Amino acid sequence: MELDISVALIGAGAMGEAIISGLLRQGVVRAERILAAEPRAERRDELSRRYGILMSNDNLDVARQGEVVIFAVKPQVLQTVLLSLHGMLRGDALCLSIMAGTAIRTFTTGLDRAAVVRAMPNTPAQIGEGMTVWTASPGVSEPQREWVRSILGALGQTLFVEDERYLDMATAINGSGPAYVFLILEAMIDAGVHLGFSRSDAETLVLQTVYGSVSYARQSGHHPAQLRNAVTSPGGTTAAGLSMLERGGLRTTLSDAIWAAYHRSSELGRKE
Repeated sequence: MELDISVALIGAGAMGEAIISGLLRQGVVRAERILAAEPRAERRDELSRRYGILMSNDNLDVARQGEVVIFAVKPQVLQTVLLSLHGMLRGDALCLSIMAGTAIRTFTTGLDRAAVVRAMPNTPAQIGEGMTVWTASPGVSEPQREWVRSILGALGQTLFVEDERYLDMATAINGSGPAYVFLILEAMIDAGVHLGFSRSDAETLVLQTVYGSVSYARQSGHHPAQLRNAVTSPGGTTAAGLSMLERGGLRTTLSDAIWAAYHRSSELGRKE
C-alpha cells in the first residue's frame, strides 16, 4: 500500500539507504516524497542519482518537511542534532529512531515531541530480509502506527513490543546478531581452506549450507534441537563435530556474547 506522506531522513548512511531502497522497492512512498539530510556532498549526489530523492545538507530544512522524521545519525552527533531541531518539527510529525541504545525519552525531551517510535532493524534490511523490533510512545496514533508498520515492513519482518526494555534485548539479538553469524561463517570458511578447499569453494559450501539450513528450519516447523538430532547419527562424523563444539563452550560463549551486547545497549541508554 502506497503512503501519501513525506518521509524525512536525518542521516543517510547504510541503514538510511536501506530504508530509502526498501520504501521505493516496495512502493510504500514515492521518490518525490522522500527527503534526506547528509553532510557529505558526494554521498548526497550518489543517493540523489541512484534513487531520485531530494537531498540536502540542512537537517532543519529536511526535518521541517517530514510527516515521518527518521533519525539514523551517529550517536556522537545526536545531541547536537536534537538541539538544532528542538521544537522545530511540524506539529503532526512522527519521530522514528533506528539508533541502538537510544531511549524514547531522548527524543521526547530533545525534540519536544510526544509521538516517538523506537526501532531496531538489522543489516539484512539492505536486501529486504531484515528483522526489526519496534515500540511506540503513548503519543503515537493508530494511523501513525500503520505508517510505521508499512515503513519497517519494507525492510523485512517486524515485531512490535509493548515495553521499551525489549529494544535493548533486540539490539543484542537481531541488531548485533548478523555479526555473530558472519563470524561463524568466517570460521567455517577458514576451516574449509585449512582442510584443502580453495577459498572460493569453501565460501560456496558454507554460504549455501547455512542458507539452506535456515530455510529448512523455517519451513519445517520443527525445533532446531529436533533438526540437529535428525542429522546426528550415533558415533558418526556430526556427533564428533558437535561434541567438540560443546566441549569448546559454543552455547555458553554465544549466550555470553548476547548478554554482553544487551548490557552495553542498556548502559548506553543510561548514559543519555
